[in-house]
Amino acid sequence: MVVIIDYQMGNKQSVSNAFASLGCAVVTSHQPEDIKQATHLVLPGVGAFGDGMKNLTQLGLIPILAEEVLGKKKPFLGVCLGMQLLATKGTEYGQHQGLNWIPGVVDLIPSQAELRIPHVGWNNVAIKRKHPLVNDLGEEATFYFVHSYHFQPESPEDIVATCKYGIEFAAILQKDNIFATQFHPEKSHKDGMLILKNFLHA
Repeated sequence: MVVIIDYQMGNKQSVSNAFASLGCAVVTSHQPEDIKQATHLVLPGVGAFGDGMKNLTQLGLIPILAEEVLGKKKPFLGVCLGMQLLATKGTEYGQHQGLNWIPGVVDLIPSQAELRIPHVGWNNVAIKRKHPLVNDLGEEATFYFVHSYHFQPESPEDIVATCKYGIEFAAILQKDNIFATQFHPEKSHKDGMLILKNFLHA
């Protein structure tokens, strides 16, 4: 059973629908009993870093997620804001402590005259290392991005794929049983659905 973590940050339904289309049993919940029963956990999200961490804290989700993900090693996928919250800290509207599951910092994409921020639209990604999450992706795989901030992991070994938008930034991260995408796989058609399918089998 895939459990979509409901921490009041939006984009839950489209992620749930995407997994359901793959034939999964899907539940959207913040209840500890559902999280404990999950085989796979997904943290979606659209919004600001500080608000996301505040909601996770107020709902009491951080200890149970740490127990299931870090302790029991359940497969975990962070999407967009859900990826950024895995960092040590975020700098959106001030300094905010993150989950620190993948050490690193989330910073604003540097402004350039020819580029609009936020980064919105379709972009190719470059695979940096072989991993089951990117199995069968072609060289021209494209994904849909909507973000103004990017994750800078401390260890380059945590990067599976990158994207270029002015700078080269991490598009897919993986550390042990923790996976994350800066793009929205649920909005990225066949390539995005392949990522979700691979996550279920990674």
